[in-house]
Amino acid sequence: MNTKIQVTVWNEFRHEKSNPKVASIYPEGMHTTIANFLGKETDYELRTATLDEPEHGLGGEVLSHTDVLIWWGHMAHGEVSDAIVEKVKTRVLEGMGLIVLHSGHYAKIFKALLGTTCSLKWRESTDKERLWNTMPSHPILQGIGDYFEIPQEEMYGEPFGIPQPDEQLLISWFTGGEVFRSGATWTRGHGKIFYFRPGHETYPTYHQAEVQKIITNAVRWARPSVCIPDNCPNSPALEALPEDPEAHNR
Repeated sequence: MNTKIQVTVWNEFRHEKSNPKVASIYPEGMHTTIANFLGKETDYELRTATLDEPEHGLGGEVLSHTDVLIWWGHMAHGEVSDAIVEKVKTRVLEGMGLIVLHSGHYAKIFKALLGTTCSLKWRESTDKERLWNTMPSHPILQGIGDYFEIPQEEMYGEPFGIPQPDEQLLISWFTGGEVFRSGATWTRGHGKIFYFRPGHETYPTYHQAEVQKIITNAVRWARPSVCIPDNCPNSPALEALPEDPEAHNR
């Protein structure tokens, strides 16, 4: 019996093919970089999937064999099949964990599960990002200090069009003065969701130790505790019921 946590890292894999700067930072794609550092964990088993694969790499039994799905998207949210989004949503409601990174805030699956616009302010400039740890006892933030800094990152600013998080783990401050709810969790059905803000494609964010640590911790946190497919059965009574005088009219 395989007791390892089955992790699928999903990435558009478009920027790396069209932008030389991105390709120089992530020559095999962001999904491969993420899978490689997660693969150092002895209790994780990794696979990757990308947008341009058949069924976006999520067909067949991939989703049914995935405990935690990591999602990075940006320039091609609209190309993601609605049928695949519905399959992912079903799996999350059953118990699969979902980790949404950076510009995945506009992913169809994130918006479908949260039910809001997920809109925000943004700026590509020379901002430094300082991320403050607001829940140091949380499993996702183990090994993270009071704060850490990313030397250069895209700015995201409030208001962030999300529902009230179950847990607010990280708050970012940027050089330009903005703040942002950059690490937050929700539960949908039986599945856990974690949104983690950093990760603009033109910066080496996913090579940074603190970012890797948080994603690594989040996988273990998001793993399913149950898998309960949705159903709506007609349920017999456990005890004898009084005779229903209207039964013949139904």
